[in-house]
Amino acid sequence: MTSAKPRGATITDVATAAGVSRAAVSKVLRDAYGVSDAMRERVNAAMEELNYRPRIAARAMRGRTFTIGIELPDLANQFFTRMITGALQELEGTRFQVVIAPAERGSRHGLRAIEALVDRQVDGVIAVAPRATPEALERISVHAPLVMFGRHDTSEAYDTVAGDDEAGARMAMEHLLHLGHTRIANLTLPEADHDLSSPHGIRLRTYKAIMEAEGLVAGSRVVHCDEGQDAASEAISRALERDWHSTALFASHDELAIGALRAITEARHPISVIGYDDVPIASHPALGLTTVRQPGAEMGATAIRLLMERLDGRTEAVHEVFEPELVVRSSTSRPGI
Repeated sequence: MTSAKPRGATITDVATAAGVSRAAVSKVLRDAYGVSDAMRERVNAAMEELNYRPRIAARAMRGRTFTIGIELPDLANQFFTRMITGALQELEGTRFQVVIAPAERGSRHGLRAIEALVDRQVDGVIAVAPRATPEALERISVHAPLVMFGRHDTSEAYDTVAGDDEAGARMAMEHLLHLGHTRIANLTLPEADHDLSSPHGIRLRTYKAIMEAEGLVAGSRVVHCDEGQDAASEAISRALERDWHSTALFASHDELAIGALRAITEARHPISVIGYDDVPIASHPALGLTTVRQPGAEMGATAIRLLMERLDGRTEAVHEVFEPELVVRSSTSRPGI
């Protein structure tokens, strides 16, 4: 005969052990105003002694769950790792924990992942450039404060944190043009063609505008690929087997640039490559990727600060934009070198 599962400690057990009321324990759990340090210490000691774990759903009914949800479209992208690091550093010393929700494979819009976080009663959500309409995002923001990371929306219902993608793309293109390249290709994601508020959409639009302004449309070429280094490498390998005349490639972000470099190296083509984000591996001497740096950690910390401000009562929207910086390394040179 199997023994019954041990009963977990309840809030009543904690109140009895601490010598306080259930209401006092509840106040400590939701970090309510007016709780003395002595009471907080007694309650926390009782919870530790009893191994009490408050149920998230119950805590949500009483107030905050002290969880922040982060939706990510690609777990392999090192730039997102840097963003999460900044977010975690901003939360140090607080009671908040982070919950990561990857977007569904094959569906980059990320909406279902965001909804799943909200359904689990997170206090706020940071979503990384999901391909969702502002209207859908505004409906979600009614239930939890929302910070869009990477998008350039101007909604009053949620906040945004993004880099100046137009300025960054212009830096990349001006660098290649200054080196003497006139046949410049662009490697980007499929949604860049129609999602004009996304980072990739803005970078592609800027690339096209500069090529047109310089009278170089005949030397332009856009290659599409899915997320990830492998997809980028395969797309560039296929493109190199066909009618390829470009001497330089502007990749929409570093993961795509690194994949492109693999294909270019294997094919022994002298093609300059520039990326975007400045992920940690970009500075490795064996890679030497020229790129446009975004302050990912600072951007992640800012997203957390904006969520905390919303939780403290701010209602007006804030749209933060960070300036990029060109970082020149060995992956770009004059044509034919």
